[in-house]
Amino acid sequence: MINNKKILLSTLLLIFVRICAAQIDSIVAPRWKHDIQTGININQASYSDNWKGGGVSSYAMGWFFNYLAKYKSTHLDVNSDLQMQLGYLQLKGELQRKNADRIFYDFKLGKRLAEKWSAFGSINFLSQFKPGYDFKTKSVVDSNKDSLISNFLAPAYLTSSVGIEYKPVSYLWMRFGAGTLRQTFVLDKEISNAGLYGLKKPGDKLRNQLVFQYIINFDKDIAHNVNFKWRYMVNFDYLNMGQPNTFVHIINANLILKATKYISTNVTVNLIRDYDMDKEVQLAQTLSLGIMYSLSK
Repeated sequence: MINNKKILLSTLLLIFVRICAAQIDSIVAPRWKHDIQTGININQASYSDNWKGGGVSSYAMGWFFNYLAKYKSTHLDVNSDLQMQLGYLQLKGELQRKNADRIFYDFKLGKRLAEKWSAFGSINFLSQFKPGYDFKTKSVVDSNKDSLISNFLAPAYLTSSVGIEYKPVSYLWMRFGAGTLRQTFVLDKEISNAGLYGLKKPGDKLRNQLVFQYIINFDKDIAHNVNFKWRYMVNFDYLNMGQPNTFVHIINANLILKATKYISTNVTVNLIRDYDMDKEVQLAQTLSLGIMYSLSK
């Protein structure tokens, strides 16, 4: 009888421990989700010198790397998004030029307030890898060179924001950053001396703006092997109301179609309306076919 009681007690104790362990795991076990995409895109066209249809031999090659990490618990929501892209185009008889160059990083820490609402703090960084030139204008420093208009950390944008996030579904969220500091860095001396990118005076390296920031982000597999993501951001400068550069609009869109496990087509569109960069709307679009490796866990 005593042995039966011991067996029963041991069994109940074991069940209790397993239940407690399961509850502890559900509370403290990390719920990280990682998505990695990387690949290269190659495009080539060749024409003989006597090709009557016209055309210029060309070669283009690009590289991209995307890493998205998400963590969710009962009260916390963490998002880390890194996107990098670099590409070059070579036309016969001309110097090699860039056709893609982007460094983007966004980190967000959210504290859940309700089912679809969170308070958040975020840091966003945007810049490029290599120098950019205006091939239509010669440098004011050296007339034999093309005009340098951008470079690594010139400009670079560091945006720190706090506010409220609304996430109605898993693939769509909106951020309302009522308290946002947007910092513009221009650390290249030649570009800084040119007084570009909204600097108050030539030679400045930093510009601070207090803005209201709104972001809406969509990222979803809209069909089998087809992923579509887009992001719209607008900054409203509190201290510059009524001026042409009060608003900054940025739209990024990317469509990935996977033909096979490793072959994909990538369509990218970037649109910028920033008066301090240029008075007109800037548009960049690329279409590429290449090899892509994806990993999710």
